[in-house]
Amino acid sequence: MRKTFIITVFCLLITCLYGYGQSFSVSGKIVTSEDETSLAGVTIQEKGTTNGSQSDAEGRYSLQVSSPNATLIFSFVGMVSKEELVGNRSVIDVKLTSDSRSLGEVVVTGFGSQIKRDLTGNIASIKGADIQNTPVPNFNQALQGRAAGVFVESNSGKVGEGIKVRIRGTGSISASNDPLYVIDGIPVNSSALAGSATSGNSPAPSGNPLADINFNDIESFEILKDASAAAIYGSRAANGVVLITTKKGKSGKTSLTANVQYGFNKPTHLRGFLNAKQYVELLREAAINSDALEGINSTDPAQYEDSWLESAEGRLDRYSGGTDWRTQQTNTNWEKLAFNDASRTKIFDINASGGNEKTRFYISAGYNDQDGILIGNDFKRLSGRINLDHDINSRLKIGFNMGLSRTIANRLAQDNQFASPMQIIALAPITPVRNAAGEINDRPVTTYYNPLMELGNKKFQTTGYRNIGSTYLAYNIVKGLTFRTEFGFDILNQDEDIFSGVKTEVGQSVNGQGSSYFYRTVNYNTNNYFNYNILKDKHSIDLTAGMSFQNYKDDRNSVTGQDFPVDDLKKIESAGKITAGYSTSTESSFLSYFGRANYKFNDRYLLSVSGRVDGSSKFGKDSQYGFFPAVSGGWVISEESFLATNNTISFLKLRGSWGITGNADGFGDFKQLALWGGSKYGGSSGLVPTQLANPDLKWEKSNQIDFGLDFGLFKNRLSGEIDYYVKDTKDLIYNVPVAGTSGFATQTANIGSMQNKGVEFVLNSTNLSGGPVTWTTSLNLSRNINKLTKLDGETQLLPGNDGRFLNSLIVGESIGVFYGPKYAGVDPANGDALYYTENGETTNDYNAAGNFVVGNPNPDWIGGITNTVGYKGVELSFLFQGVFGNQVTNGAGGFMTSSFDWYDNQTLETLDRWQKPGDITNEPQLRLAGGNGTSASSRYVYDASYVRLKNITLSYKLPQAVLQKMKLSSLRLYVTGVNLLTFTKYPGWDPEVNTDYRAGNRNQGSDFYAAPQIKSLTFGLSLGL
Repeated sequence: MRKTFIITVFCLLITCLYGYGQSFSVSGKIVTSEDETSLAGVTIQEKGTTNGSQSDAEGRYSLQVSSPNATLIFSFVGMVSKEELVGNRSVIDVKLTSDSRSLGEVVVTGFGSQIKRDLTGNIASIKGADIQNTPVPNFNQALQGRAAGVFVESNSGKVGEGIKVRIRGTGSISASNDPLYVIDGIPVNSSALAGSATSGNSPAPSGNPLADINFNDIESFEILKDASAAAIYGSRAANGVVLITTKKGKSGKTSLTANVQYGFNKPTHLRGFLNAKQYVELLREAAINSDALEGINSTDPAQYEDSWLESAEGRLDRYSGGTDWRTQQTNTNWEKLAFNDASRTKIFDINASGGNEKTRFYISAGYNDQDGILIGNDFKRLSGRINLDHDINSRLKIGFNMGLSRTIANRLAQDNQFASPMQIIALAPITPVRNAAGEINDRPVTTYYNPLMELGNKKFQTTGYRNIGSTYLAYNIVKGLTFRTEFGFDILNQDEDIFSGVKTEVGQSVNGQGSSYFYRTVNYNTNNYFNYNILKDKHSIDLTAGMSFQNYKDDRNSVTGQDFPVDDLKKIESAGKITAGYSTSTESSFLSYFGRANYKFNDRYLLSVSGRVDGSSKFGKDSQYGFFPAVSGGWVISEESFLATNNTISFLKLRGSWGITGNADGFGDFKQLALWGGSKYGGSSGLVPTQLANPDLKWEKSNQIDFGLDFGLFKNRLSGEIDYYVKDTKDLIYNVPVAGTSGFATQTANIGSMQNKGVEFVLNSTNLSGGPVTWTTSLNLSRNINKLTKLDGETQLLPGNDGRFLNSLIVGESIGVFYGPKYAGVDPANGDALYYTENGETTNDYNAAGNFVVGNPNPDWIGGITNTVGYKGVELSFLFQGVFGNQVTNGAGGFMTSSFDWYDNQTLETLDRWQKPGDITNEPQLRLAGGNGTSASSRYVYDASYVRLKNITLSYKLPQAVLQKMKLSSLRLYVTGVNLLTFTKYPGWDPEVNTDYRAGNRNQGSDFYAAPQIKSLTFGLSLGL
């Protein structure tokens, strides 16, 4: 018996040892098949057993399997499951194909990431590949029309200049309305860089700082729109947050990719003005009409002397520059001369990425050279990037990201200055460009200063050096618990040299003038946080807690000199006298503590809670700290049993959120303090008070709710999102008038409130797949309703303070609505311009006209639709973008469509003027110096709705068989068009406009000789090794 027992035990032991000998480890990495992005949280299970594991944050996994005959099942939400037979392999790398890419993708959320399926907030994700190689300087331009609720508008066609971005509407009347940009974890204070002086008369940095970034280096954009998604950024998230993640290296063979582009640029539209014959005819008609109103028949030689007609014909003699205006010897199209016919775009990018399991790298260099469509305007950017990640061991990881750039912009005068090329259209078409000696004509031959005099006689150049970098250390303390520390910086050094020679408008009377501006902004930031992830049975918990500190310092210096010996010596050193100078410094800081908890039960019930405490140096001593909480929840209804067998509904999630976010940017750093400054009196220096203190100054706070529905139909071939939100903002920051006895004009204070509410729709469809032809469509559409709900005290109206525009603040209306006289057309009896009075009657007396809301610069709807069609190696992708229901005021209408009120050339609408009793028209009778309908009114307010073919790309990828023979990994030929077609009723150059010299929160929808947008056609070649 004992012998039998020993034999039995021995056999069992041999069997166990044999079984153990057959068990071995399998490991590998799991990525997406589309772009090889690492997939975290993939379930790996040995088929027919309970043996399983999950991939880590880098997509790696390891699992002990029973035998070589084992089959592994790889499954992940939103991806097609895949089975792999182990065989004799110890390393099995897997690529999973998207079932519904929008549900399974990993989305950066700020201090962490989640899969789209588990989100309870609203985050729009745009892949860098979607906008890569778009031939524009600023990535915001490439984002136009691609995300619901995100309104992007370029001020004009000046290259590298201002761009407005609004996420779910405008939330402030004087503080910043720009979103917070975070690049690889480092916030960039773009609003302070983009143009508002920080104190006193100190000039502001010029151009657009986001144009410093080469967006071909960007992996993804995540746009945090609702409060639950953005509240982790607290006091700076009221206007939304844009998270930018740059590209990383991947382990494996080193890949090298080069891209080259060459393109042609044109204006989207030419407006058209009177030719020489029309100009002479209509100007004489206007003069004769003005004489007739004074009882003079100036066509009678006896009454010609001292008449308006004599004055007009005298001007024609002068403006014709020695040529014969009576026979139209000269017919100059000044409008075309404002534009650069040789405008080109030249882009070159090269990048390399690769590495091994320990170290991964991404290196790039890029050059962008874009001519503007306006004469004298261009933009160049030279950039480089190094991103490096290294695993010291299985628990410790370090890395750094470094981006460097140099930008050079040859810039132009602002739109309201005679030196701006667009103001050239005011010149008379009878004036020749050059005189008999071959010199460019200027005053007194030209009507006004000729902007062509700037060419060769003026330098206006901005050179910027930008360094955005960060380094990190991540430590896996125990299973599920990690610590990450980050340190980053954003340093901008910018020089601006301006020189106006003796022939220019500015330099003519002072024997040349030069200015030199220098700006340095240093922004450094540190984030330190823990992340704890628990996955047990049906419960999943993700916890984040940490702190952040940011310091922002801005130094600005300028000096101006006059009286230069020759124009060739353009530096201040050569100035005969120094006439002005400034030197200022400002600084602010934030200290923050934040936390977030995400909970998921049974893959269907979702809950997220977050909070952030921010302390800021910008506010009063009793309001330096603020708390910004958020909570959100979701229910994945499609996981319930009653939908498990539904063949139509593949995915259905209901979500809702609430949160509070703040605004702490765009109004200066020391508005809470009483400030003193230096002054001179009697040759001695002294101190004078310069600012009234407000120790009670506090954050603007936005309270936002959001309800959303995410869905997928027909095996997720059709998916989308529907959202409804309401955002109420209170404690708006504004410079409030104070009593004159205080010695000050205004005090910065918290007043009033504003509301934005709206709906957003997103629809994605896979129309054709699985065959040689593929076709996908992506549609987004959104409506935002903005309303000012309160101003200071009993104040209900702050009217516009610019004589050519009507932007006002009115309680109950949207910010910046046009409020003023309502144009009633033309009196058929006498050609007078008419206006409505308060009681609805009409009058030809502008001063007796009533005031009405006559337009709204804020659009009712915005949207975009993208279609991508592929056949074998050929792909066609095109994006239509639309803006609907907004109006634009042409503030220059009182000059260019003024019924010949003066000698400016007129738009073609003037040809439809009133000429005789009974004429029905909207163009009043021409009257030289008559002011007939030229004051600001709804006459110059136009519908600016438009639909635009924003982007279209046709490409061809060579087949693999050919590539192998050429020893290439990829080769793509493509042609891209930007702004090729625009459909609009707007009569101006372009409906996408907000003239630069007055662009702001209230001042929107303004056109004043602003350049049209750039239309481009670019050819490209991309190849990979």
